Amino acid sequence: MSKWSRRRVLKGMMNGVGVSVALPFLEVFLNGSGTALASGRPMPVRFGTWGYGLGGTADIFVPKKTGANYDLPEEIASWEPVRDDINLFTNGSAFPDASPNNNHFTGWVVSRTGVAPEVGIVPAETIDVTVAKQIGRATRFNSLTATATADARDTYSYLNGATPNAPEWSPLQFYKRLFGPEFQDPNAEEFNLDPRLMARRSVLSSVMDQSRAMMKTVGAEDRARLDQYFTGLRQLETQFDHRLTKPEPIASCIAPGEAPENPLMDKSADAVKLRHKMMTELMVMAVACDQTRVFNMTYSAAFSSIIKPGYPKPHHTCTHEEPVDGELGYQHHASWFTRRAMESWSDFVAAFKAIPEGDGTLLDNVLILGTTDVGYARTHAIDGMPVFLAGRAGGKAKSGLHVDLNGGSVSQVGYTALRLLDIETPSWGTLSNKSSEPVAEVVA
Repeated sequence: MSKWSRRRVLKGMMNGVGVSVALPFLEVFLNGSGTALASGRPMPVRFGTWGYGLGGTADIFVPKKTGANYDLPEEIASWEPVRDDINLFTNGSAFPDASPNNNHFTGWVVSRTGVAPEVGIVPAETIDVTVAKQIGRATRFNSLTATATADARDTYSYLNGATPNAPEWSPLQFYKRLFGPEFQDPNAEEFNLDPRLMARRSVLSSVMDQSRAMMKTVGAEDRARLDQYFTGLRQLETQFDHRLTKPEPIASCIAPGEAPENPLMDKSADAVKLRHKMMTELMVMAVACDQTRVFNMTYSAAFSSIIKPGYPKPHHTCTHEEPVDGELGYQHHASWFTRRAMESWSDFVAAFKAIPEGDGTLLDNVLILGTTDVGYARTHAIDGMPVFLAGRAGGKAKSGLHVDLNGGSVSQVGYTALRLLDIETPSWGTLSNKSSEPVAEVVA
């Protein structure tokens, strides 16, 4: 049986163009358990991020028990269906080092870059961009970014300090981008080459040929710039080639049949929850259909403007102006907003868990980093911060653990994610936020 593999293809001509058509995904290509290809190559591992604003209230957010089977205080009670799929890290810090604490900014930036930012500037590419350079090149989309806030400015993903990854904010437009006319259904019997893609691929080849010729005529600095330019072109070339080859059948890929209608685009918690649910369903299916292997979802901005029906102040204002309830011992309305965020986080994780893949679920082959901007929003605290990791990264990660970071940098979790994804780097971050050892408890 060793002669059979996914590299075996049927070759022919279509409109004068040579085409390689992959064989169907036969059981002979899998190992005995269906968890990996017969060659031993594992199912692809995907990486995602999820972000929300304004932290939580430690007394009703942080479990009393560490390790497995941790308790679920009031603010995270909604995690019950997916607790065993989530590693919760608490008592983390975002050290500002020589920079000031940029309110609602320093915390999430350190969580996603490992570097304390100067005023208003993301100092390095965010972790999703780093990962996409390694695992995102062979898919239709290098990465996908979406927000439930209905505001295209709300993103936690940056290519560099000056270039945010603008998110999709409309469920309808997100659907059209993912499953519109350019979507190649991997399970369709027919595969039609898109002449527009063929033309673009031809133009790209010409541009690359000309650029190579230029390399011989310019100085060292320009050669370095052209090399960077080539990196982008090669990535684009790979994506074109991917879309001009019939995709492998994927049992878990079931494209939505109809385009959604955009819900209300207001700031009410119910509208945000609905948009989050719609965006999540589209994102999960895009991952299941192997359109991308890197994804980002924003539930709320750091300065969250979500509104509670019948309450006059948006979330961010509430955290600063609502008094602590004498009987409860916490801000009642502020906690209500946190609970809604945690419900949506739980829904996000559950959506990946609901998709079968191999002998498990899509969540088994995914790793999701969840971050926020502060520990306690009322005081702009950047200590006592939580960070989440969901999924099992293809079996490399343990899950269902509560880990106390003991005041250490939240960047430890980002570095752990990189190592679980087999991205070799001796360290991540700088100065007080530099991490060089993964959190051992969650490494399988």
